[in-house]
Amino acid sequence: MNKILFTFFAVLLLLSCKNQSAKIADSAKPNIVFILADDLGYGDLSCYGQQHFQTPNLDKMAAGGMLFTQHYSGTAVCAPSRCSVMTGRHTGHTAIRGNKEWKPEGQFPMAGSEITVAELLKKAGYTTGAFGKWGLGFTGTEGDPNQQGFDEFFGYNCQRLAHNYYPGHLWDNQQKVEVTENGGDKFEVYAPELIHQRALQFIEKNKDKPFFLFYPNVIPHAELLLPEENLAEFRGKFLPEKAFKGAEPGSEGFREGPYGTQPESHAAFAAMVTILDKQVGEILGKLKELGLEKNTLVIFSSDNGPHKEGGADPDFFDSNGPLRGYKRDLYEGGIRVPMIAFWEGKIVAGSKSEHISAFWDLLPTAAEVAGVKAPENIDGISYLSTLLGKEQVQHEYLYWEFHELGGRQAVRKGDWKLVKYQVFDPEKTKVELYNLSEDIGEENNLAEKYPEIVKELSELIKTARTENMDFPFQLPEN
Repeated sequence: MNKILFTFFAVLLLLSCKNQSAKIADSAKPNIVFILADDLGYGDLSCYGQQHFQTPNLDKMAAGGMLFTQHYSGTAVCAPSRCSVMTGRHTGHTAIRGNKEWKPEGQFPMAGSEITVAELLKKAGYTTGAFGKWGLGFTGTEGDPNQQGFDEFFGYNCQRLAHNYYPGHLWDNQQKVEVTENGGDKFEVYAPELIHQRALQFIEKNKDKPFFLFYPNVIPHAELLLPEENLAEFRGKFLPEKAFKGAEPGSEGFREGPYGTQPESHAAFAAMVTILDKQVGEILGKLKELGLEKNTLVIFSSDNGPHKEGGADPDFFDSNGPLRGYKRDLYEGGIRVPMIAFWEGKIVAGSKSEHISAFWDLLPTAAEVAGVKAPENIDGISYLSTLLGKEQVQHEYLYWEFHELGGRQAVRKGDWKLVKYQVFDPEKTKVELYNLSEDIGEENNLAEKYPEIVKELSELIKTARTENMDFPFQLPEN
């Protein structure tokens, strides 16, 4: 009997040790935080050269981590760029390739068959949360964030409604949350702050287990509205001011997408980026307060280049820095974006990287951090080796397409970049070639000088993509 009891307790002890080991292994998995600004330009942070105002928290993040100088968004507008982040594929292969509306609210949904970074991490034992702007499928569709791997979502489901910072409603998973304080002509609840507090609560709530926080912040998208106490600090500092006359209480479309009136657009923009900077600082501060800074990879970026809508004035602020173009352009200014990575004790403080990377690299990077295998049918390459100072695998090429304004395509291979505009009309198609190592501003078109490179990259553009019938790209017959 004693022998039987001994064996029984030995087995219990072994199982207990295994369970404890599993808990320790789970807790040791690094947390991942991905903060995505909305329409923030390459030159809008002081650590990237902004001279008009300062972004001290993001500067501190860069000083303690790694600043990327050649990082690219998925494309030049919201939904397809975010789909690239989620799925690890460029816009020649993504499910979503444009901003297409969905009734009664939201945008065209991703299919349930898509494997997102959230689904991948959830299967690896992570708790997953998204806070901010979604835009990849309305509540109840296959693209609903809760159907795409997120345990928790709070914010705007529809990116058009996310234009307005004092909204009539937000979404808490499947529940529509009426913001009654913003009824009629009232502007009382500032959604970016409400969403921010939920993101902080998510970190607090999940501090004892591995988590993935996707924080697609809505700032500084085109509606330049914010609380008076934030605006007052910058009033009169960026003269001459730029006034914008937009939607007001009682006007058609008010709080349904059209941007609100802002007579002090310059001050408002600087104040909003300052709010964004403060929020990033509070995320980092929360991680440190909870003792998670050494076990959390934090990445900050922007979904595309700076916009020229709603009173925004990127030329005044030099928002694209040395780059040519804006949002909707496939020149560098439309798609090259800031990226800062912070991981205390892992990433060398104050480091810079010229590694050529893109949004579709997040999924394989997160997979490698979590110790799981990424799907095979993706375009991304993990940049974890770059973050840890190890030898890095390079992309053969990067590809983008944009379906509006006559159709646009671009491909980068090494230092060479080919840009094609008006691709739907052969008589208007414009082909440009740039050497980015010598011409970051894309001022010197070398297409006539190097026809063999134009031919090579033109052929690459043809093979880089597959057709998507939900978002047809009307290329002419060759």
